[in-house]
Amino acid sequence: MAAGNGRTTVLLEMRPALDGHAGIPQETRLLFRGLRRLPGIEPIGLIQHHGRVLSRGLPPDERKRHRLPVHKRLNRLSRVVISLEQRLGNPYIAAAKLAVRLSLGSTERLDYFDATYFRDFVWRSMFGRTLHADDFESVTSAQFRTVQVPWKSMHFAAMAARQIGLPMYPRLDTSGIDMMIAETPYPGRVVNGTQLVVRYHDAIPVLMPHTISDKARHQARHFRALQRNVSDGAWFACVSESTRQDLLSIFPEAEARAVTIPNMISTHYFHEESSPDLVPEILRNRKSTSIGNSPQDGASGPPSRYLLMVSTIEPRKNHVTLLSAWERLRASAESDLKLVLVGAPGWNYKQIVKRFLPWIERGALWLLEDVPSNELRTLYRHAAATVCPSVAEGFDFSGIEAMRCSSPVVASNIKVHHEIFGAAAEYFSPYDIADAAASIERVIQPDHARHRDQLVRCGAEVAAAFTADRILPCWEQFIAERTLTKPNSRV
Repeated sequence: MAAGNGRTTVLLEMRPALDGHAGIPQETRLLFRGLRRLPGIEPIGLIQHHGRVLSRGLPPDERKRHRLPVHKRLNRLSRVVISLEQRLGNPYIAAAKLAVRLSLGSTERLDYFDATYFRDFVWRSMFGRTLHADDFESVTSAQFRTVQVPWKSMHFAAMAARQIGLPMYPRLDTSGIDMMIAETPYPGRVVNGTQLVVRYHDAIPVLMPHTISDKARHQARHFRALQRNVSDGAWFACVSESTRQDLLSIFPEAEARAVTIPNMISTHYFHEESSPDLVPEILRNRKSTSIGNSPQDGASGPPSRYLLMVSTIEPRKNHVTLLSAWERLRASAESDLKLVLVGAPGWNYKQIVKRFLPWIERGALWLLEDVPSNELRTLYRHAAATVCPSVAEGFDFSGIEAMRCSSPVVASNIKVHHEIFGAAAEYFSPYDIADAAASIERVIQPDHARHRDQLVRCGAEVAAAFTADRILPCWEQFIAERTLTKPNSRV
C-alpha cells in the first residue's frame, strides 16, 4: 500500500471541520477519529479553507522538507496557521492564477503540515467541538496535508472556464495516496492510482434549490462538481438510502458506484440521569445573542415542560410549522408548554425569527446557540419531546441524538425520517399544522405515558445502530474493497 507499511492511505477532506458544531462538521470529525482507530488504515487530514488562501506548507518530498532548517520549517507552518485564521490573499486572484495553471495542465501540490508544535491549534480548530479529550493524542498526532488554493476558488475557476465551453477542475497531486474522501461533491480531481470517494449528504441543492442560500451559485457549484465526480468514476458513500436514491435520480449511471453508509453518532450522547434544575441555567447561559434576544422572564425555575428542536434556522428546517403547532397546543390544554430552539441563524431566517420574538419576550420561547454536547444532552433528557419537523434531510442527527438521550421523538413523515427513525418516532405531515399538534400531543400527554415510554425504548434500540462500533466496520470493508486494485481515473 501507499503508506509503505501495509496500510491503506486515506486522504480525508477536513474543510467542514473548521466550522460548525453539528451536521457535516461533526460527521467529518467523527469519521477522521474512526479511521484512526482502524488498524489497516492511515488517514491523512486534508486542510483547505473555504475562502482563504493558505500559506505554503512544507514540501511534500521528505528529503526536500528536511533540508530546511528547523526555524524555517516552523515559520512556514506557523504561517499556515495564521492563514487559516486571517485573510492573507485574495481568493479571486487565486482563482485567476488557478485558471492559468489549469490551462497549462499543472497539478495542485499538496504541502505537508507537521502538527507536532501546533497540536493545540489542530485540536481547537478541527476536533474539539465534537470529540472527547481522550481523542486528543490520536487525532493531533496524525498526518496532515494542505491545499493552498481555497475550495471556493476552485469552483470559481471551473465555472469561469465553463463560460468559454470548457469546464475545468484542478487535479490534486495525490500521488502515493490510495483514496481521497471528499465531504461533499468536490471541485477537483485526483491522479491515477487514487480512488475518489464523495461522502454524499444530500441532493437538496439540485432537487430543492428554492430552500438553499445563494441559490443560483450554490446549485451550479453542487451540480457541476457532482457531474465531474460522476464522470471521473468516483464512488459515492451516501449517508442514507434516501440520499442514495436522490443521487441516482440525477445520475442513474452512478448506481454501481453508490453505497449507503449512515452517519455515526457522537459518544457525547447517551442516557444520563440528571436534574431538571440544570435546564434554566443552560437556557440563561446559551441564550442566542446573534439575533438580539431580549432579557427573558420565567427563568427563575425549571420550565415545567418544553419541546426541543435542534437545527440551523433556515426555511427547510420548518421551524414555522412547529411554532404554529406549539401555539395551537398552548391555546388548548398545554398553556405551560415552553419551546426551546437550539441552532444558529442560517439563511433567510429573519422572517422566521420575527415570529419568535413576541414569545421570546414573554419567556415562553428560548433560542439558544453554541450549546456544548454535555448541556445539549441534558436538554434532550428533560424535553417533553424532541421535534424534527424538516421538509427535507439527508440524515438527521438531532433525532438520533435525542433517542440516545432517552427523549421521545416526533418527526415529519419524510422518507429519510422513516428510514432512519423507523418505529421510534411519532410522525406528522410537515405541511399540516393540526397534524403536527396532534402528533406532539399524542406523545406528551400524561395519559399517553405508555406510548411515550415505548418510543423511548424503541429509540434506544434504533440509535444503537449508529454508534461507531456499528458503522466503522462498514467503512473498513468499503475501503478495503475499493483499494484492492488501483483505480484508473478518467482524464
